[in-house]
Amino acid sequence: MKRFFTGLLLITLLFTILGCGDSNQAENTKEKKEITIGVSPGPYNELFDKAIKPILEKKGYTVKSIDFSDLLQSEVALSEGSVDLNVAQHTAYADNYNKEKGGKLTPIVPIPTVPAAIFSNKYKSLDQVAPGQKVGIPMDPSNAARAFRLLAKAGWITLNDAANPTTLTKNDIKDNIHNIEIMEMDSAQLPRSLDDLDFAVIPGSIVYSAKMDAAKGLLQENVSRELELVVVVDEKNKDSQWAKDIVAAYKSAEFKDYMKENNKNNYWFIPEELK
Repeated sequence: MKRFFTGLLLITLLFTILGCGDSNQAENTKEKKEITIGVSPGPYNELFDKAIKPILEKKGYTVKSIDFSDLLQSEVALSEGSVDLNVAQHTAYADNYNKEKGGKLTPIVPIPTVPAAIFSNKYKSLDQVAPGQKVGIPMDPSNAARAFRLLAKAGWITLNDAANPTTLTKNDIKDNIHNIEIMEMDSAQLPRSLDDLDFAVIPGSIVYSAKMDAAKGLLQENVSRELELVVVVDEKNKDSQWAKDIVAAYKSAEFKDYMKENNKNNYWFIPEELK
């Protein structure tokens, strides 16, 4: 009889342990309904708040935001896990961050992008370019590369045939046709420096932040795949349900309708996946 009760006690204890294991596993796999976005200056976060956040809230999500003064701080927070996503960089920037910082930032969906363009406070036509004129471009590697491509599109420079289009530098210029002086500067300083420059290549997010009229751009870039803005998460979260729901929100009919109503003068470039 003693052996019987001892065995019964062991069986009961075993089922209790297994039950706790199942409970813990269920808790660990339970999808969270609160997500945090890292916010840095630019139009992409505003677009998220106005068009994507309401869609997610209808699915039961609570969306919180943490403000950062620049994108790099947001990337660090994303890598450390204090935020879940951000929407303020293109693939080339994320790749460069991963390479330099050892991060695991993973794009999950391309989103509408404001193209970079050439601006001037002194001239109204690209034809007014002349030798010795000062042309400001962003100094960070990914935006500098897109600036060199835009200058080539303008016909002001030619590039070496073997040059990598995503890592262009001054060394990749084959011919400076108009002998312009290319000045690399912090992107945020470009709008403030327009009076001292003849022309400047300014990224769309900076145009937005500086409250410039995007319609005054003299020439827009062709937005290549690596320059499309993307939603970025840490690699470990790319297959989470909340990440999938963010992708679904950007691809939804509701978001398509929003963009049709709010994309005046083709301010936004829409990637193929969202059309």
